[in-house]
Amino acid sequence: MLPREVEDVLTISSRERHKWVKDGRLQSIGTRTVKMRGRSKKVTFHVFDPRHIEDILDRDMPSVWREADAQAVAENRRRGAGKAALTRAGKGERKTNVATRRRNKGEARPQLDGFDAFEDVGLLR
Repeated sequence: MLPREVEDVLTISSRERHKWVKDGRLQSIGTRTVKMRGRSKKVTFHVFDPRHIEDILDRDMPSVWREADAQAVAENRRRGAGKAALTRAGKGERKTNVATRRRNKGEARPQLDGFDAFEDVGLLR
């Protein structure tokens, strides 16, 4: 069976077909390369066994695979949101840690009273 026929029979999108072939869920029996008229390059596509496609359709595997994919996407989003929250929380800590490290090293902040003190320290140019 050709890829377009598989998509029609299983009522799946081409994105799902590509993903499932890559994952090994949808098994290809080989590839076919065709030189199409009007094109300079050849086109290669997977060919599928009709019995395998019929078995997938009988067991209603596309809906099971879609549910599994949706759960994986939700888990990845949750994990990504957690990492982003940790990163955001960590940025504020880094700033306070720099100030804390300066104090711990014994670097005291200069007590500056007025612009003359700023100029003496070299903060004004």
